[in-house]
Amino acid sequence: MELIEEFAKYLDHLSAGLGRSERKVGLTDYCRALMLPLKRKSFEPLAAAVDPAHVPARHQSLQHFVADSPWSDEAVLGKVQSWVLPRMLSEHKGWVFLIADDTGMPKAGTHSVGVARQYCGQLGKTDNCQVAVSLSIATAQASLPIKYRLYLPKAWTDDRTRCEQVGVPQEVAFLTKPQISLLQLRQAKDAGLPGDVVAADAGYGDDTDYRDGITELGLLYVLGIKPGTTVWAEGTGPLPPKPWSGRGIKPTKLRRDGKHQPLSVKQLAMSLPPSAYRKLTWREGTNTKLSSRFAAVRVAAAHRDYLSDAPRQQEWLLIEWPKGEPEPTKYFLSTLPADISRTQLVDAVKSRWRIERDYQELKQQFGLDNFEGRNWRGFHHHASLCVAAYGFLIAQRLAHGQDTKKNSFFRAQPSLPEGNIPRGANPSSAPRPQFDSNPALVHRRRARSSADGLPSARKQ
Repeated sequence: MELIEEFAKYLDHLSAGLGRSERKVGLTDYCRALMLPLKRKSFEPLAAAVDPAHVPARHQSLQHFVADSPWSDEAVLGKVQSWVLPRMLSEHKGWVFLIADDTGMPKAGTHSVGVARQYCGQLGKTDNCQVAVSLSIATAQASLPIKYRLYLPKAWTDDRTRCEQVGVPQEVAFLTKPQISLLQLRQAKDAGLPGDVVAADAGYGDDTDYRDGITELGLLYVLGIKPGTTVWAEGTGPLPPKPWSGRGIKPTKLRRDGKHQPLSVKQLAMSLPPSAYRKLTWREGTNTKLSSRFAAVRVAAAHRDYLSDAPRQQEWLLIEWPKGEPEPTKYFLSTLPADISRTQLVDAVKSRWRIERDYQELKQQFGLDNFEGRNWRGFHHHASLCVAAYGFLIAQRLAHGQDTKKNSFFRAQPSLPEGNIPRGANPSSAPRPQFDSNPALVHRRRARSSADGLPSARKQ
């Protein structure tokens, strides 16, 4: 009972960000259903879980609340943050990480907002999907998604008619994923949210403008880069500007020649002696300790420095080369302090594992990828409510331990009334009892007569 009362207090807290009191019912119903152990969390099974006696009506009301009602995602996520972040930071010491990433959700058809053939991490290949860029705040104890925005490929932003059909706001223009992420970081900074170090993979870190933008925001970073990224090893660098002859415009740009060229990080890594690599363990995995070999050297990024009048500042290049691999597998650039230990640097780089866990739980337990609507507002509203439900789980874990399981909160599932007719079914069709491990979804399955005309087996 204490847990149910705490969840009710949490929902009351979130409802203050909705703007209108009647929207509290929609938020309460949706979040309660997301906490249930349903196999799928799209509108109809959620409606069946909330109100099995009036599934069509509840389906319609939930759909209106998520897909049409103009409440603010930022306001609701802000209420989640004000509940969870104090609990995350109360005993935390050290850096607070801002983890940037994106996630793909397979999607059939061509009409849902943002759907296109693009790389989908969930599938590990290019396929039809939607992709959203997110930002999470992470400490050693927990992590919480704070920003979530759909990525629109140029094929979408160049077609305003198509965008209007799914409610994409007029001001939304094409942005790359690193540009969306940098905007999210700026918004988090402007809102006064905590965060010291940005962590992201090579899809973001290989973008020089992204790295520079983070530095301009006053933040540090640990970012993956690709093997071809060029750097100046310690003790090397571009040539100074040409001497001025006294006539014409005075040269100010750095130079390169045949003897002064940067190296790719892969070339630099392969040139290091074996003694430069040291085995380090960063955390306990599911079955064993996670460890690898790492080298850390000081470098200066070389990207188009010949267009600049001053070389870039030195930073860390961290190289991961697992034992038995023919070459290094991962590379990272970091602006963490020059006197940091290699162990601390590795710990910072490996902080990204939390975002992977977030995505796994948001999809598997809260149905982040189960939204069946097509419009921009519904896509983001559904994600905000999934994060809201997840936020309560995070808070409970912080209070009661990391072993807290979401499905242990609300196990009871309502049963559908006998004779319930699913949406779109023939009213004259008499339903037959059948085996079904998820009672809240029974109404979606059409009854089938057994081959010999005998009644189908009843669930015991």
